[in-house]
Amino acid sequence: MKRIFLIVFGILLLPLLTMQFSSEVNWNIFDFLMMGFLLTTTLFLIRYSKKYTHNTTIIICVVAIFLTIWIQLAVGIF
Repeated sequence: MKRIFLIVFGILLLPLLTMQFSSEVNWNIFDFLMMGFLLTTTLFLIRYSKKYTHNTTIIICVVAIFLTIWIQLAVGIF
């Protein structure tokens, strides 16, 4: 469980550091909270899907849902 939070923290550190050196990345607290929630949920679902027989299908579906939500929040495809 700690490992998942460390991975999420490491991923979220990238935009935070980029914001210090570039004005092209402009995230607010909502962006960090939303991405943290999405990443944590996705990693938990992937971790616990290993118990099931069709885990590859579940992982592909979880990643596809994550990418769809992420793209929608970033650029608004729908």
